[in-house]
Amino acid sequence: MNMFYVMNGKKLKRYFLLTVGVIFAAGIIYAEKDNITVFAEDQPAAIYSVPTDKKVVSLTFDISWGEKRTEPILDVLKQKGVKNVTFFLSSPWSQTHPDIVKKIVDAGYEIGSHGHKHGNYSTYSDDEIRTQIETSQSILTQVTGKTPTLIRLPNGDFDKRVLRIAEQMNYKVIQWDTDSQDWMNIGTDKIVNRVVSKAHPGDIILMHASDSVKQTHEALPLIIDQLRAKGYEFVTVSELIAQTELQGKTVQDKTAMFEQLDASTEQ
Repeated sequence: MNMFYVMNGKKLKRYFLLTVGVIFAAGIIYAEKDNITVFAEDQPAAIYSVPTDKKVVSLTFDISWGEKRTEPILDVLKQKGVKNVTFFLSSPWSQTHPDIVKKIVDAGYEIGSHGHKHGNYSTYSDDEIRTQIETSQSILTQVTGKTPTLIRLPNGDFDKRVLRIAEQMNYKVIQWDTDSQDWMNIGTDKIVNRVVSKAHPGDIILMHASDSVKQTHEALPLIIDQLRAKGYEFVTVSELIAQTELQGKTVQDKTAMFEQLDASTEQ
């Protein structure tokens, strides 16, 4: 009889621990429900990278202001023979710098939208989100002669509503797996090391060509050379997506927060 109670006591303990674990996990999911969404086939998702065995990566450059940094970066790309790059252009910047935009277009580089107003779209109403995307599309189409189908939202900020509306407007929301942190001006060597060490097949690499970055044009030649030495080829984001069928992965609504956490651990 004693053995009977001992055995059932062990079972009860296991069931108790299992129940506690389930409740704990459910509590975490509930607490974080506003900060994360999990990819599902019937839900739109941002693209951080694509699964592929091919050693291909996408260099991407965001531009929202200034006129001093873009052309040196274009010169490096030309000198290095890198023809497949994606630039995400802010529409107000494009409107005031049509000559630089023309150089990007004439070089054959892919153009994506970087939105209109440089704010956090997750804080806007549905109508305002549509207005911002439509305004940017209209201006970029007029300036470049092509209608963009890719968008990188200002500050990398979005939520489920923004993803849904962007998809309804035939846009793919593009994020990144590797942040060069050139926007922090952390030093040429650190920028190079971050990109080269973190790059992986199917990676989307975030860089900038606004006047806020002072070391990108110095780091870029080294990044290109070192990635090529590792066997990587450069493709546009659209070419990268076309390499393979996009598979599900976690989509984080608060990307900026996770990037800041990543940055703090690197220092």
